[in-house]
Amino acid sequence: MNPIQFRHLVRTGEFRKPTAGVCGGYAQANLVILPDAQAHDFLRFAQRNPKACPLLAVGEPGAWSVPALGADLDLRTDVPGYYVYRDGELAEAPVSLEGLWRDDLVAFAIGCSFSFEEMLLAAGIPLRHIEQDRNIAMYRTNIPNAAAGPFGGNMVVSMRPLKAKDAIRAIQITSRYPAIHGAPVHLGDPRLIGIADLARPDYGDAVEVMADEVPVFWACGVTPQEAIRAARLPVVITHRPGYMLVTDIPNASLATL
Repeated sequence: MNPIQFRHLVRTGEFRKPTAGVCGGYAQANLVILPDAQAHDFLRFAQRNPKACPLLAVGEPGAWSVPALGADLDLRTDVPGYYVYRDGELAEAPVSLEGLWRDDLVAFAIGCSFSFEEMLLAAGIPLRHIEQDRNIAMYRTNIPNAAAGPFGGNMVVSMRPLKAKDAIRAIQITSRYPAIHGAPVHLGDPRLIGIADLARPDYGDAVEVMADEVPVFWACGVTPQEAIRAARLPVVITHRPGYMLVTDIPNASLATL
């Protein structure tokens, strides 16, 4: 299935699940959609935090189609799940934005670690959340973001348990793809980055870390949702964590080396 075919499934309501493993050759994107009045501050926030917020594209005010992301793409309908924050609180989880879209909304597409999972699988590195058909486990950390305007907060990370040899290979592979978060930000003891209990993720689903595995943590595009909570803006729209926009951008085109 190519990305256009997959987006049509989402648009018609036939797919409403996390997108890990979907259209493996193509980049997936986190979304942040907010009023033009706050767009410049958020752009600076993303630029100051490229590990967590690597920008793939920025839309024009009011534009729900972003050609840089793909053909026949509608940001109002082509994501399996959305979150709407009002005054910093999660207020709605709609499956469509058609009734919420405004002419002043600006969309930011941020690289997603689901995109590099194709490369890890091709290298023979197993990913438990895909094997168990679960959402990726995501955690709030004590790693501070560089603030811009009202946006700040701490980084969110995604975690994948890997054997030591696989963790080394995963670092080598993902280091080539800064546009989809690049190399991990931490591996090993989660307490060192402020995570008290791996069995209780802040977003997504927990997976077991076996005795011969090490937890490996990548910066996550859910980080802006923590910044949004702190900013307490009247309205901000995001993807539901793990429910991504599948783009037409080939993962191979994002390699830097």
